[in-house]
Amino acid sequence: MSDDSSNAGQDMPDDGVVGKAARGALQVAGGAVPFVGGLLSAIAGAWSENEQAKVNKFFEQWVRMLQEEMKEKEATVIEIMSRLNLQDEQIAARVESKEFQSLVKKTFRDWAGAESEDKRVLIRNILSNAASSSLSSDDVVRMFIDWIGLYSELHFKVIGAIYNTNGISRGGIWRKIGKGAVREDSADADLYKLLIRDLSTGGVIRQHRETDYNGNFIAKTPAKRSTGGQGGGRVLASAFDEEDQYELTELGKQFVHYAMTELTARIEYHYEPTANDDANGPA
Repeated sequence: MSDDSSNAGQDMPDDGVVGKAARGALQVAGGAVPFVGGLLSAIAGAWSENEQAKVNKFFEQWVRMLQEEMKEKEATVIEIMSRLNLQDEQIAARVESKEFQSLVKKTFRDWAGAESEDKRVLIRNILSNAASSSLSSDDVVRMFIDWIGLYSELHFKVIGAIYNTNGISRGGIWRKIGKGAVREDSADADLYKLLIRDLSTGGVIRQHRETDYNGNFIAKTPAKRSTGGQGGGRVLASAFDEEDQYELTELGKQFVHYAMTELTARIEYHYEPTANDDANGPA
């Protein structure tokens, strides 16, 4: 080891490139938070000979993960810029504005929410449309970015199934996303009810409601439900109910416009996810 190594790196094992990567990782962490630097130095000093190889391997994987994340971010920025007409003065001014740069910073700061290629594409679409469209305010766009981390790919499939319909039942949504029949007391049924509840309480979807001329919602007349079933017992509403119809809220419709509408690329660019990226994708 060289004499001019930092305190964090002096106790690190010198195992070629891997050792250098490990020392560099500690220096980065230590430089960001002084307390953490001292803590990591103390830990490094306590490593035994047998532990050093395992620690080196961990840091090698960590550095590789950071490199892959940077690759994803770089690809996303290139894909966004390839879809924007920067000859348009309004779009060019928007891209350079502090407001849009704030959205980009928030997106990259919250990048952990983009744990799959599908979500990365949704984020790319949101930023592309935020640069070229003023349909939603930046406050709403920030919430859309939060939704990428909050909801799963299955949530987004449900949103897509409801989009562009005049109302669709829970049973209809289930079939539209390609699911088969399951028992009411199954884990799949419980998961589906949770998805619908998440999106309903999150203001993304709602049960279909009639409105008057001024857009006011009209109260529904309660419908009597049958109480049939074996032995005349009362049966609760199915998770895959065919009566109540669901639709997107206005927020939900704007989310589809921003996240699920892809601008045509003006310049050809193809990002190829690595094997690690594919492994993190949806099951």
